[in-house]
Amino acid sequence: MPLNKLHSYKLTSMAFQTQNRRRGFMAILFMSKELALFAVALTLTATSAAAQTKPGCQTHCGTVNIPYPFGTGQSCNISSRRHYIRCDNTTDPHTPFLRYPVTMGYAEVQVLDISLDGYLRVNSSGNIGSDCYTSSGHASNSSIGFYWLRELAISHTRNKFTAIGCDTIAYIDSSFIGLNYSTGCLTFCGSVSDVINGSCSGIGCCQTAIPKGLRGYQFNFDSRGNHSSVLSFNPCSYGFVVEDGAYNFSVSDLSDTDFSKRKFPLILDWTIGNQNCTEAQNDTKNYACKQNSECVDPGNNDGYLCKCVDGFQGNPYLGCQDVNECETLKPCSGGGRCDNTAGSYRCSCPRGFKGDGLKNGTGCSPLTDTVGEGFSTITVVALVIGSSLGLLILIAGVWLLYKKLERRKNNKLKQKLFERNGGLLFQKKLSSNESGLDKSKLFTSDELETATDRFNENRILGRGGQGNVYKGMLSDGRIVAVKRSKIVNQEFLEQFINEIVILSQIDHRNVLKLLGCCLETQVPLLVYEYIPNGTLSHFIHDQNEDYPRSWDIRLRIAAEVASAISYLHSSASVPIYHRDIKSSNILLDEKFRAKVSDFGTSRSVSIDQTHLTTQVLGTFGYLDPEYFQSSQFTEKSDVYSFGVVIVELITGQKAVSTIGSQERRGLVSYFMSAMEEDRLTNIIDVQILKDGLKDEVVEVAQLARRCLNLDGRNRPTMKEAAMELERLRTQKGDCIPTDQPKQFVRKSSNSWDFSSFSTQHDTNFSITSTSESDVRPLMLDTI
Repeated sequence: MPLNKLHSYKLTSMAFQTQNRRRGFMAILFMSKELALFAVALTLTATSAAAQTKPGCQTHCGTVNIPYPFGTGQSCNISSRRHYIRCDNTTDPHTPFLRYPVTMGYAEVQVLDISLDGYLRVNSSGNIGSDCYTSSGHASNSSIGFYWLRELAISHTRNKFTAIGCDTIAYIDSSFIGLNYSTGCLTFCGSVSDVINGSCSGIGCCQTAIPKGLRGYQFNFDSRGNHSSVLSFNPCSYGFVVEDGAYNFSVSDLSDTDFSKRKFPLILDWTIGNQNCTEAQNDTKNYACKQNSECVDPGNNDGYLCKCVDGFQGNPYLGCQDVNECETLKPCSGGGRCDNTAGSYRCSCPRGFKGDGLKNGTGCSPLTDTVGEGFSTITVVALVIGSSLGLLILIAGVWLLYKKLERRKNNKLKQKLFERNGGLLFQKKLSSNESGLDKSKLFTSDELETATDRFNENRILGRGGQGNVYKGMLSDGRIVAVKRSKIVNQEFLEQFINEIVILSQIDHRNVLKLLGCCLETQVPLLVYEYIPNGTLSHFIHDQNEDYPRSWDIRLRIAAEVASAISYLHSSASVPIYHRDIKSSNILLDEKFRAKVSDFGTSRSVSIDQTHLTTQVLGTFGYLDPEYFQSSQFTEKSDVYSFGVVIVELITGQKAVSTIGSQERRGLVSYFMSAMEEDRLTNIIDVQILKDGLKDEVVEVAQLARRCLNLDGRNRPTMKEAAMELERLRTQKGDCIPTDQPKQFVRKSSNSWDFSSFSTQHDTNFSITSTSESDVRPLMLDTI
């Protein structure tokens, strides 16, 4: 919504559980001194959350407590910018509103609850974006934006962005206030029978977290096709931000044309001032934390909070009082005496008694003569020494037995995990003559734990949705990369082992070599050769002067990648489709030679067989639109992704960007427009232009254009692309015409512009397709 139109918030009454109920539940839980102290801490937290105002100030507005630093004016609140509460006395019950500054004057938001823990629950009336459709499929978009709060942040831990609809791509951004925030989610459904009440997992309803520090946003919607097929039961799509857990999705919400008029609670974060704790404590005149309280940094670098120290209760902004544990807990027993101290207590036994005096401890008991008549001091000492030695021997024996049992238990667990992860099947293939595998391909868990320093965090080379990669050194001195994957599905163990076998036999200089695996751990571990110079994505996009980014090196990298993919498609014993070609999956060794990696989503297929899947897998910006629409993956889908990598090498830009115009966010559409309008030189990386090889760059760009054709039949094969690039390398400057006709990318109103859903980071995604074909792939999606 425009900034000059602010929706006032209305009252929705929501009450927390009573303090007496919380104290009664906690009193049952604790049976020792330590647990009793923990009960005191929780009791104090509950008490500190109660409304405590300055003397003479209004304590309530309707059903809402108003604790200081909030107040209704006249020195009752700590500041007017964040903490002034206007109480509307014309309603029954009275309604509190938080007043805060905006661009022109002040705005108000209805308050439902105030917590001294640093958050406000407010009424989000009018904060629902909608996107409605007509029978012809044309949208009547209504972009509703939450007003820029300036002084208050929308809590990223207590709220969720929610979207409902059956053909909806919804997201919010803060570009209208100059902030580069963006987040969203997708929700699809073919019919109302697909939708499940109470589930926001992507069918009819989806939810996602919002960025940290968000103070304002606007809604945006998109759709993948004609909305008329679901218009009868879902005329509109909706998006809104709501307190986590406050919204319960219902199928009837899809057909509710008045959904945008609903009201949902929203959580806002509040702090004191604009200083962190260190700065605030140095400003003694304005420091808000009073007696027996301490400063807390909420972690957003925008103000601070106060809380009572342990053993004290009350309002930390007015001063905390000592808790008399002797009266509230009565912790001493057995005649023990309880002495209350500042923030704690002490129990002691009277003279002639021993023990700690605690009710849940040893209590107090009379002292007795431990040495009876007839026993000499030497006898007593000997008994004590003998008992101590016997106890030590017993402890040592128990410890040795425990270690032995622990080793036996670990060995049994390793064997069980080895069998569960397909170890027996792997050993069978090792022993078969046709596998050609060496037994060194199978590592033990002890070897890899030693190599990675027990998977030390400092050894992590990279993190991803499929697992972490650690740098390690084997006993023979080889440096390797160890990938710890997610747990393998038990239904696909045979496919998982088959994939390890196939990848182990790939021998190409430009394919990352799989050295082996470990199957006796909770999750399978894969061992690869170590590549030192990072990814092609870092090579292209990082501003590192040490990287040689000449055109010759870029052309060589493109030719090497094409050669590797061509080998997988046509020269391997069984054709392999990579399915996730992108610059971040191409590694560079010490001589900046390309190594294609990450076969976690790869598939092996029979010759002349296309691959029809029930899940579309890939990465935004690199995904073949033809595959996205049909769920039919062919070798030409890898060709499309390779074309995007060529464009990255030529332009030096990312496949999907969150900055710039809408057109420039999608690199493919931006590149194709430049080619059609004959302005390629405007988008070529300036470092390439310095090399003065414009004709050669144009030829590579033409090849990329053919690879990016929306019709897969008009794309070259990877073998043809590899031959073309190799010809350019060996005959530099010799522009040999090809027999290929001039190709143009077919424009289609249904083509996808993935930049419309870009975020701050490229993300892998999986979208369920409507296809239900029964296909038996030879390989499993693994790490």
